[in-house]
Amino acid sequence: MVAAANSTHVPDDARTHAEDLGAFVVASPSSYHAAAEVARRAQDAGYAPLDETAAWDVVPGGRYVVVRDGSAIAFAVPEQSGPTTPFTVLGTHTDSPGFKLKPRPTTGRDGWWQAGVEVYGGPLLNSWLDRELELAGRIVLRDGSEHLVRTGPFARIPQLAVHLDRSVNDGLTLDKQRHTQPVFGLGDVADADVLAELAARVESADGAVDPADVLGYDVVVADTQTPRAFGAGGSLWASGRLDNLLSTHAALVALLAVDPADLRSVAVLAAFDHEEIGSASRSGAAGPFLADVLGRVSRALGAGGEDRRRAFAASLCVSSDVGHAVHPNYPERHDPANHPVAGGGPILKINANQRYATDAHGAARWQQACAAAGVPTQEFVSNNAIPCGSTIGPITATRLGIRVVDVGVPILSMHSARELTAVVDPWYLSRAMAAVLAG
Repeated sequence: MVAAANSTHVPDDARTHAEDLGAFVVASPSSYHAAAEVARRAQDAGYAPLDETAAWDVVPGGRYVVVRDGSAIAFAVPEQSGPTTPFTVLGTHTDSPGFKLKPRPTTGRDGWWQAGVEVYGGPLLNSWLDRELELAGRIVLRDGSEHLVRTGPFARIPQLAVHLDRSVNDGLTLDKQRHTQPVFGLGDVADADVLAELAARVESADGAVDPADVLGYDVVVADTQTPRAFGAGGSLWASGRLDNLLSTHAALVALLAVDPADLRSVAVLAAFDHEEIGSASRSGAAGPFLADVLGRVSRALGAGGEDRRRAFAASLCVSSDVGHAVHPNYPERHDPANHPVAGGGPILKINANQRYATDAHGAARWQQACAAAGVPTQEFVSNNAIPCGSTIGPITATRLGIRVVDVGVPILSMHSARELTAVVDPWYLSRAMAAVLAG
């Protein structure tokens, strides 16, 4: 196992990677923006866009990207490939816990305009208080056209003053309906219109958008504070949506760095939506998106059903999602023998009950990749008294029969509006992923 570097001495390449991660986060306030940013960066690197409704002309040596709602899959095909060429998949997700705009979203009282929101996933509710937030996502117009939209700093969930709740520091309790509706303006609520605010920010080929033409929307709330390095030696990194844009960005950087001429398997980035709410959607890991894409690629390479099963049996998926670093204020919440530390490299996630899909062969592959990349790695396993969450890993293994290894980067404040990691760890993760793709 490679030893971890002193995390207060951050290599220049790690800082460059973190700064680009920050730019990726800023460009991706919603899963739809994240998928679009993956596609934009891939196309800038020479990946051809594919339309799911059209026939695909996938050829050896080609590079391609396809978007389905808030998910994106990019892949590079080896120049020497055939019906049984396996796949190496880097699996991540694009969504983050928070809030989503409800139907009939304009509310308010007592001179305050408010936006009606619903809790999405399992956010740390208190972390969203007293922050400048934006609305971001997609809207669909009467003509069927889809548009990305974001407001920039627009709303805030105000906390009750301590003078009106003297016991607040003994335990804050937030009612998900009554206490999480953000304010966005002042005046008579009859004059407010959240959809009009969104429509005003859409760039349409026909000019201004009439709010009455907005017939559908998927809009979430996102923190607007800029990601940044801080702490001793600038070794710490704070950002919204590290869960799981950190892994999506690391995987994208790794994929775009590979040369199809050097590949022995089809290199794939699969960035799924809806992981935070169970993945059961047409664009989630439990849906058909990855199977659809891999199936079309296999057929383009001349594979029949038997060939495809042989290819899948030789394939690997690296499921990457953030994990828990040991919290210095709560060390008793972690396994006493396995203490993943920030700056110690990516983590290998292990769970006896298959909440993570890592097995012995997957663990060996990951350890070999990290050694080849010169990257330190460490194991994560939960305290027996505190069951862990899960990832897209077991879902992918179940749906496709591909061997899966679950990995990630250790962070603090998971599911907070603003999470914390070490500057070096996202860079370590991306290097290890590149080594996996290189075989």
